[in-house]
Amino acid sequence: MQEEQIFHGVVLSSAPSRDFDKRLSVLTKEQGKITVWASGAKKPGSPLMAATRNFVFGSFSVTKGRAGYNLRSVKVTEYFEEIALDLVNACYGSYLLELADAIAQENLEAEEMVNLVYLSLRAILNTKLPNELVRRVYELRMLLLNGEYTELPPFEASESCCYAWQYVLAAPLAKLYTFTLTEEVLAEFSKNVALLLREAFPYHFRSLDILKAL
Repeated sequence: MQEEQIFHGVVLSSAPSRDFDKRLSVLTKEQGKITVWASGAKKPGSPLMAATRNFVFGSFSVTKGRAGYNLRSVKVTEYFEEIALDLVNACYGSYLLELADAIAQENLEAEEMVNLVYLSLRAILNTKLPNELVRRVYELRMLLLNGEYTELPPFEASESCCYAWQYVLAAPLAKLYTFTLTEEVLAEFSKNVALLLREAFPYHFRSLDILKAL
């Protein structure tokens, strides 16, 4: 019998597998991104049904399988159900998960990335912070974690934009979302982050397509 292991993290994506199973991509603090198979998770009344959705944070008890891990149980710490109540918030939140799924690697500790996803989802629910600001701050910090960043904005930028850029790179995670920018400075900041992101990760994100169509 396989020994159970406990990983702490967040469900980045959940897809159906066969009639009643699910295939999860889970970002964990201990092992980075892992594939988890949740047998019977789609069956009515399954204790795994609610715990195997996107945005769920918790402790995942798993056993090693041939193609990833097999899920035994989940101790949920946060569902982030409020994200789904607003379509725009849901799109931004889904994008955060999509980007993490694209960047995260297997067999590489990702505690800071897990914490960044959590705090960024919390920031989306903060009505005082523009979603666009949360998105760009998250993107730049993700680029930093992956080593794909510049110390200053790649385009010519104002002093305020440069200050915000350096703040995002250096601030403790708990202090990351404690500022706002004027519309003009946010536009500068967004342009510069977008340039770096396109060069480092030229992926197509479905959630952004939906956001543009709203």
